Amino acid sequence: MINLQRLEMFVAVVEAGSFTGAAQTLGLTKAVVSFNIKQLEAELGVSLLTRSTRRVSVTDSGERFYHRCRQLLQDAEHLLDEVRGDHSGLVGLLRITTTPEYGARVIVPAMAEFSSRHPQLRIQHVSSSKNDDLISGRFDVAIRLGQLADSSHHARIIDRFDIFPVASPAYLHTMGECPITTLAQLADAKWIAHSRLSTPLSWQVSTPEGESVVFNVHSPAMIVADNAASLLAFALGGAGVALLPAWLVQEELRLGNLIQLLPDHHFPRQGIYALYPNTRHVPEKVRAFIDFLQSRVGSPQEN
Repeated sequence: MINLQRLEMFVAVVEAGSFTGAAQTLGLTKAVVSFNIKQLEAELGVSLLTRSTRRVSVTDSGERFYHRCRQLLQDAEHLLDEVRGDHSGLVGLLRITTTPEYGARVIVPAMAEFSSRHPQLRIQHVSSSKNDDLISGRFDVAIRLGQLADSSHHARIIDRFDIFPVASPAYLHTMGECPITTLAQLADAKWIAHSRLSTPLSWQVSTPEGESVVFNVHSPAMIVADNAASLLAFALGGAGVALLPAWLVQEELRLGNLIQLLPDHHFPRQGIYALYPNTRHVPEKVRAFIDFLQSRVGSPQEN
């Protein structure tokens, strides 16, 4: 008889690259994971893993077995979700990853409301500025902002948002009267750039006349940061110009702590996407959460 727990441990070891990492993911001891993998190999009569002092690697047989195990475990989880859902609503664990800023402002409040509607569903939120891998991180849903890169995962557009070049009054005061009224002057400003963007200082911009032009900052960024919260803090501190999401800077603009530069020019709107693994069966909890998020946050016409 197939022992699904052992298959789950094997998949976790492959994805973590170590027994220690798999044990941490599963909440077990390293000894328990190691013992069960040895038992699984003994039952199959095949070596699934090669062990070294630093890392565990998968054999050719193990690689084939891993992909079949993942599919089997996903099918089993889907079956359990269906059966449980028929009687008790959404159950199990829903793991979601977001950026810290958008997660705290938008997604976490939505998750709180979703949790209150489905009290038997356990929810885990992981906040990260990195684009964590859905499979190795065992995430059900990842919320991604910006321009979506090519991916093997499913993606659904939730909403779109504007991005503005902004600066503090203190920084603009150092540049004299009416310091930035043209794209050329904006290109000469001191910029704060997002290090995770492929081209943080080059954008396609729409002019007031409706013309689309390529905007390039003339000098390298003097300050770079890997998250929007840091960019915002630098801008508020008078360090220069930053290109930031409207949802992040609206309050600071209202209070006068930041000033939107060239408001009659439009930088490309960015997307908010829900990514989920490309599996044969999408769990009901994933479909339900994305539908809920779309109805609460997004614009239906963007679907």
